[in-house]
Amino acid sequence: MTLEEYLELEASSRIRHEYLAGEVSAMSGATPRHNRLAGQFYEAFRAHLKGGPCRTYMGDVQVKLRISRDDYVYYPDVMVMCRREKEGERFFTDPKLIVEVLSPATASVDRHEKRIAYRRIATLEEYVIVAQDAVEVTAFRREEDWEPVVLGSLDSVLELRSIDLRVPLARVYEDEAV
Repeated sequence: MTLEEYLELEASSRIRHEYLAGEVSAMSGATPRHNRLAGQFYEAFRAHLKGGPCRTYMGDVQVKLRISRDDYVYYPDVMVMCRREKEGERFFTDPKLIVEVLSPATASVDRHEKRIAYRRIATLEEYVIVAQDAVEVTAFRREEDWEPVVLGSLDSVLELRSIDLRVPLARVYEDEAV
C-alpha cells in the first residue's frame, strides 16, 4: 500500500492503523490504565508548556518518519511539538519528545522497533517508555547517545531535559495499584 492510500484509508476508518513501509497494521484499543498513565504525562506537559511555543498531543496524532526510502507512520501516546501545526496537517515529522505507554500487544514494538526508528527523527531529544504493570519508566536521550535511564521507584523523578520538566513517578502512578 502506498502512503497516500494509507492516508485515505486512515481518514475514513474507525480503526486506527500504523503504516510500516507499505504494510498496514491495525492498532488495538487502550486499557483504562494505559489511558490514565498517558493522561498523567499529557496533563503534566500541557500545564508546564502553557503559553510557550510547544504543545502537547495525545493518542490520535501521528508522527511520520522516513528510513532509507520507506515511510513509517505511528501514533505515539503522547508527543510534544515546538511549532504550531499547519492547517490540514495530518501528521508531524518533527516532535521534540515522545512518550509510549507499554501494553502487552505493543511492548516489544515500543521497546525495540520504535526506539530505533524514533531516534532517526532529527528533532527528537527524548523518548520515554512507561510500564503499566510495574513502576518503571525508561528514558532515552539524544544527548546521552540514546542510552537507557531506568527509573523503578515511586521516589524517583523523571527529568525531561527537552522541556525542562521534572515529573515524580509518584505522580505518574498515583492512581495505580502496581
